[in-house]
Amino acid sequence: MEGLLVGLLLPFAGTTLGAACVFLMKRRMKPVLENLLLGFAAGVMVAASVWSLLIPSMEMTSADGFMQVLPAVAGFLAGIGFLLLLDIAVPHEHIDGNGDEGPKSRLSHTTKLVFAVTLHNIPEGMAVGVSLAAALEQNAYLPMAGALALAIGIAIQNFPEGAIVAMPLRAAGNSRRKSFAVGALSGIVEPVAGIITILLASIAMPVLPYLLAFAAGAMIYVVVEELIPETQTGSHSNMGTIGFALGFALMMVLDVVLG
Repeated sequence: MEGLLVGLLLPFAGTTLGAACVFLMKRRMKPVLENLLLGFAAGVMVAASVWSLLIPSMEMTSADGFMQVLPAVAGFLAGIGFLLLLDIAVPHEHIDGNGDEGPKSRLSHTTKLVFAVTLHNIPEGMAVGVSLAAALEQNAYLPMAGALALAIGIAIQNFPEGAIVAMPLRAAGNSRRKSFAVGALSGIVEPVAGIITILLASIAMPVLPYLLAFAAGAMIYVVVEELIPETQTGSHSNMGTIGFALGFALMMVLDVVLG
């Protein structure tokens, strides 16, 4: 139970610490640093999707041949489709502030930014939740240490995300306290999504491989749709590539060593 609680709260703690950067930094984050951090977050998410979610999903399936990968393929595509629908249905704004997405609305810039981060954090919370559920029920395929490694990786990549959310709010004229509060609270959806996913997995254990792949698909959607394109705009796009490599390598090491 202690490992379960730690795993659920670690990602939120990472977002909160990142948002606290508004008390230490100037109003604007340098583009070179922002690209590096966004690339790092993308690398962590891709590595986590492969080692912590898709591979265990296939290992849990007892069938052979195509049937072994069917849950992974179906869940992955369903996760992509789910985030695509949310992306279309929810009004939000890119983290870099370069355009609105979703239906037209009169929501404030801050609200749209929070919605955008919520879309990012839902799959991350699901990934941690389903990995913890798998560790509780299918420890041979995904031990608790592996689930906690995923939670640590998500927490590390949430640190720059929390900063990237809070700093633009500060630059827009909001107080440091408000910018920190909004940035920190944007991560609360992760433990909530994690708890819901654990409950779903406990009710229907046979769908656990599908849920693991679903979370992977949702995270990959965020990487391809939002994070990578944002690192390739303007100058210093190469820093996004360097950040991606560092994040991918770190998450790979965490999963293999701790898992």
